[in-house]
Amino acid sequence: MAWIIKFALTTFLLFVILGGFYDVSFTDVFLLSVLLTVLGYVGDVFILPRVGNLAASLGDFGLALIIIGWMGFYRFDEDVSLIGASLISSFAIAVGEWFFHKYMKNTILEREAVS
Repeated sequence: MAWIIKFALTTFLLFVILGGFYDVSFTDVFLLSVLLTVLGYVGDVFILPRVGNLAASLGDFGLALIIIGWMGFYRFDEDVSLIGASLISSFAIAVGEWFFHKYMKNTILEREAVS
């Protein structure tokens, strides 16, 4: 269930920022969302409990910056400001992840620790 929330959050943020302001196609937003959700969720499960929310959120920022920049270089239109789009999107994702990590720690990770 948590990965669905993460995917929905990521897709929403990228659709608003990349789709709304940079005219990036929904296909590209969807592909980015899948990549960031899968890679980020693995980090949330294995890294978040060890390093804490701040470090994990900064890691999510870096991951998003690299993935959006890399994929954008190959898939976005030439008139898209790749640096601006990547930085703004990555920042929004990191802020969203801050709150998602709190949810993860209070529900998913706590439940696993009790079992």
